Order: sequence, then structure tokens, then C-alpha cells
Amino acid sequence: MKKNRIIYGTIIVLLMTIVSCAPGIMRKTENTAMPDTYTGSEDTTNSATIKWRDFFKDEHLAALIDTALKNNQELNIVMQEIEILNYEVGARKGEYLPFVDVGTAVGAEKVGRYTSQGANDANTEIMPDKEFPEPLGDFYLGANMSWEIDVWKKLRNAKKAAFTRYLSSIEGRNFLITQLVAEIAENYYELLALDNQLEIVNSYIDIQQNALNTVKQQKLFAKVTELAVKKFEAELLKTKSLQFTIQQSIVEAENRINFLIGRFPQPIARSSNQFLDLKWDSIYTGIPSQLLANRPDIRQAELELVASKIDVDVARAAFYPSIRITAGLGYQAFNPKYLITTPESLLFNLAGDLVAPVINRNAIKAAYFTSNAKQTQAVYAYERSILNAHIEVINQLSKINNYGSSYALREQQVEVLTESVTIAGSLFKSARADYMEVLLTQRDALESKMELVETKQEQMHAIVNLYKALGGGWR
Repeated sequence: MKKNRIIYGTIIVLLMTIVSCAPGIMRKTENTAMPDTYTGSEDTTNSATIKWRDFFKDEHLAALIDTALKNNQELNIVMQEIEILNYEVGARKGEYLPFVDVGTAVGAEKVGRYTSQGANDANTEIMPDKEFPEPLGDFYLGANMSWEIDVWKKLRNAKKAAFTRYLSSIEGRNFLITQLVAEIAENYYELLALDNQLEIVNSYIDIQQNALNTVKQQKLFAKVTELAVKKFEAELLKTKSLQFTIQQSIVEAENRINFLIGRFPQPIARSSNQFLDLKWDSIYTGIPSQLLANRPDIRQAELELVASKIDVDVARAAFYPSIRITAGLGYQAFNPKYLITTPESLLFNLAGDLVAPVINRNAIKAAYFTSNAKQTQAVYAYERSILNAHIEVINQLSKINNYGSSYALREQQVEVLTESVTIAGSLFKSARADYMEVLLTQRDALESKMELVETKQEQMHAIVNLYKALGGGWR
């Protein structure tokens, strides 16, 4: 007897040794090294921690963002995906707990007399002086339990991976919010810029109409030809055409915002302040390492990496033996009145099994190597998100500086050309400048003012995108 136990124990140990040998792999580790500063400053003050409501102080813009956070379809789709992942966590949690089911069954059976079972039943008394009833009833009431003992933490790790992905999805939602807030702000400032450009065009229509009237008077006195009149008329028509182009751009910009906030086309309420007079408080970038905590997309990639590492552990556990316990307890009788007779109708069972893969483990190996490859992918995705975030900040910082310098020079250009329009008009009236000089000067002045507005718009977009790049907008 002792010898048999030794043999059985040796067999089990050998079996576990054979099947528990998972192929060896080298996990790739992530590199999170970043530059110490953006521009040499070590100030840790960071505008990313400012709530978007405090960052965007325009009440109309704040109202649009509020509406979008409630109604945007894409954001609501992501919210439902988070709910789905939450339910999956609950499902994974239930897998490593015992499964218990309670049930009842009713049946009847009539077997042939000239069969082995029929012959035995005919010669057997089910009770003293009572033959087997025909047909034979079968009534059952009981409970069954099945439990896989999670020795290798395969099921608990699967639940942990699912929960980590649930947290990752929340960060994904936060990143979508930052993008949504920034996109609404960009379109809002574009709308203000278009309003300003339309005002400029309308004012130049008046200037060009006055110039045309002057040229017509000059023609009456034979100071200019009909050609000059036609040139001024053509320039006026061109500017009027530009007016309708801008109006169309305004409609499209309004509807982009309407789409983002989840409503059908309607006018967008906006500030009546002059776009060029908009000022912005200083924006602080902090240091690059703060991106790891402030950027939702980086945190999302980090959590995906954590989940992928857990997946490797789950896949490795598939090589180990699984231990399952099954049990049942209930009553079974041929007649309902005997169903709860104890102990005659009582039945129970208890069993345990140890199952391990020995031959043809290709599927398990493939799943293991696949999970490792996905873990390596997650490392690269995490490193890529860090690199991308840093480059985005650098690009927007450069954009703010360069467009700031460009705006200062364009302001001077506008001032000079505005004066030139007045000078050209005076010289033309005194016959010291021809009509082409007047036309070209007006055209240059109009273009310079339009470009000044566009430069201001790029400045505002750069500020919004720097706030987003730093990780602001989701709080």
C-alpha cells in the first residue's frame, strides 16, 4: 500500500514537472526617460492642472463645452464601452468563485421486458412485496457545485487584467474629453476670426465704393478713362464675392460646433468682442516628466501595458495543471411522496480532478507567444505616446513664439498699409498717382488685415493645443 502511494506521488510530481515547463521568453521593458526641461526652465508650475472652465473664460464657449460633454455622441459611445468593460470585470470575478446551481427534474421511463435492464427490474422488488412500477418515474431535486481552484492565479489575473483595462478605458474617455474641449475651442475661435474678417470686408466694400464714385467723377472731367472705372468696379465685385465666401465659412464653422455638441444646425451664440483684442494669461508648461501624470493618453497606454503583462502571466498559467472540485447533493425517487425520504432518497457526490496538457500544446504555446508579442507592442505604444506628447508640447511652444513675432510684424504692416490707402487716395485726387496704385494699395491693405486675423487665429489655436498637449482639458 505504501509502495503504491509512492508510485502515484512520483507520477503526479513528474506530470506536474513536465507540463509546468513554459517556454522561456525575454520581456521587453519600457523606457520612460525624458528630457529634464522644455526650454531650460525647471519651474514645475503647470497649466494642465487648471480646470477647463477656469482656462476658457468666455461664457459662450463654456456653455458650448458643457453641452458637448452631455450630448456628444462619440463621448456617449465611449461611456457605454466603459460600462461594458465594467460588466466584464464582474464576469471575470465570478469565474474564480464556486459555481452552484439548484434544479429539479421530472421524468418517466419504460424499458423493454426482454432487455437486460427490463429483466432485472422484473425480478427486483423496489420495496418489500412491491415490484418496480411501470413506467418508472424519476423525480429529482438537488444542487450541484463546480469550483476550479485558482492555484496559479490564472483566473484572478484575468480579472485583474480586465479591471486594468476598465481603468484604461476611463483614461481613454478623459483623453477624448481633452480632444473634444480643444476642438470646440478651436472652432469657436475660428468663428470669431471669420466674424472679424467679415467686418473687415464690409468696411472695405464701403471704401472701394467711395473710390469707385471718385473715379467716376474723375472720368466726367476726363482725368481718367473708362478702363479705370472698370478696374475699380471689378475690384469691388471681387470684394463683394469674398463676403459670401466668408459667410459660407461661418455657416460651416457653426455646424461643425453643432455637430460636436450633438444638435441640429442653429446659430452659435458667441462673444461680440473684437477678435484681435483677445488677450491670454501666461500658460505654464512645467517639466516634461509631468506629462506622465497629466496626459490621459499616456496613462491609458501605461495601463494597457500593465494589462498586457498580466495577460502573459495568464497565458503562462495555461501550461500548469488545473484542479477542479465537483460536488452534488439532492434527493431522487421514483415517486414524489418518497422524494424527501432520508436517507433512502438522499444522494450526494464529491470528486476532484487534476488535468494538465501533455501532448499537442501548440495552441497554448501560440497563445503564450501571442500575449508576449502584444506585451511588446504595448511597450512600444507606451513609449510612442510619451514621445508624441513631448513633441506636441515643443511644436505648440514654438508655434506660440513664432506666431507671436509674426503677429507683431503684421500689425506694423497693417498700420503702414492703412496709412498708404489714405495717402494713395489723396495723391490720386491731386493727379499725382494713377488709379492702379490706388487699387493695389487697397488690395494690399485688405489682404494684410485678413492675414493679421488669420495669424491671431493661429495664435489662439496654438494656445488651445498647448493646453491640450500638456494634458489639460479633462478636469
